[in-house]
Amino acid sequence: MANLELYELEGCPYCAKVKQKLADLDLEYESHMVPRSHDERTEVEEVSGQTGVPVLVDPDNGVDGMPESDDIVEYLDEEYGS
Repeated sequence: MANLELYELEGCPYCAKVKQKLADLDLEYESHMVPRSHDERTEVEEVSGQTGVPVLVDPDNGVDGMPESDDIVEYLDEEYGS
């Protein structure tokens, strides 16, 4: 089973795109909701070096903090798709 973590913001369309891909691939993940204010997003900044979301962490494959929804969706397809 994948050991995935997703840093996300409620109502974020980019996060929704990643969550849909995770659902399509039937992947479980741990969700980390970030504050709406970028100034308060220290946790996601420590992981990825930036305050934007979504950010994917996949420690089993050495992914420490992948930003950008399109990159994440492509990665999930390549790594976990059929």
